[in-house]
Amino acid sequence: MMTTRYQKGLEALNSYTDQEKGTSHFDLMKDLDSIAPDIGKYIVEFAYGDIYNRSHLDQKQRALTVLSSLITQGEGSLPQLELHINTALNAGLSEEEIVEAMIQLIPYLGFPSVINAVKQAKRVFAERSEEKVFA
Repeated sequence: MMTTRYQKGLEALNSYTDQEKGTSHFDLMKDLDSIAPDIGKYIVEFAYGDIYNRSHLDQKQRALTVLSSLITQGEGSLPQLELHINTALNAGLSEEEIVEAMIQLIPYLGFPSVINAVKQAKRVFAERSEEKVFA
């Protein structure tokens, strides 16, 4: 049986998702269903089916690349940044690696954007830490 782009995308997306921690792109797609369901389909087929299935980068490298891009987009991307900080942790990056990557952006982006990103990371780290304590 031939694997479709959508199936390949779902497999890749699942590998970055932790349903128990609520860090799922699937929640985002559910939110879009009532107004723009095709966006969710494009996320799965194109972003995850095509792009995330390319060779040469591992999951951690992909996660760092996405984080860097979202941080450079500024405050408007903070909800997606939260999701992708979780995704990066799910991909195996440590909190220290994520913060260090953010610090690396200071000379190119400036302090305000990086500080906003670090604050977002702090919230995500705290939420995940609470889940560990109370789980």
